[in-house]
Amino acid sequence: MSSPRPRRARRIVARIAAALGALLVVAVVGILVWTQVGVMAAEPEPLAAVQTDPGILITDDGAALVLAPAGGTSTTGLVYIPGAKVDPWAYAAKLSGLVDGGITVVITKPILNLAFFDLRPLDAFTSLAPDVDTWMVGGHSLGGVRACQLAADADALVLFASYCASDLTDSGLPVLSIGGEKDGLSTPAKIADARDLLPADAELVEIPGASHASFGDYGMQAGDGSPTISDPDMTIELTELVGRFAAQLR
Repeated sequence: MSSPRPRRARRIVARIAAALGALLVVAVVGILVWTQVGVMAAEPEPLAAVQTDPGILITDDGAALVLAPAGGTSTTGLVYIPGAKVDPWAYAAKLSGLVDGGITVVITKPILNLAFFDLRPLDAFTSLAPDVDTWMVGGHSLGGVRACQLAADADALVLFASYCASDLTDSGLPVLSIGGEKDGLSTPAKIADARDLLPADAELVEIPGASHASFGDYGMQAGDGSPTISDPDMTIELTELVGRFAAQLR
């Protein structure tokens, strides 16, 4: 005759396992819901201006948005990774000047709207523009952190209101880091603190009057500073900075 103690122990273990399983399900569902709530949508007017620009050919591949110069061959490209819970379309207008200047821009669609959930390699996106042979990888905010992880497979790295969490000091990569004076999230101090993770010759530029949300067109962002630069001027700044950097890679 078996002892009641082993039976009680098995019941306790089973109850604990069931409770842990339920907690895991709740946690996963909670994360999935959180990633879909509060996504910052693209502002309609800047987006419409890009979508009706005859100089830009837009392809929505499902995995990414490809913005290519219409009527010409582009040999330089930028894979751009959005910030956390920001609509990828929200970056199209700010990057449109690069496309008008001959650079193909591939804006990724991060899995669950968060770059750190997206483990796809860089060639999942560069393959969408096979004529391009020189690739920059970059991103905004959390997207820039992910870009640093993919940088080894690119020809250069561009950070937009972001900084690396991985050490690239010995990578030999050309790096351009663009920050904003009024950024309340990726503050100038945070970017400076992470400077030692970049190569010694990395170029750091701070745009006067730019906030964190100035790098896209999705409205105000909690915790951010108040920008004093206009959207058209911000687009010009980004176009000139990244365009000049890209020209040095050719």
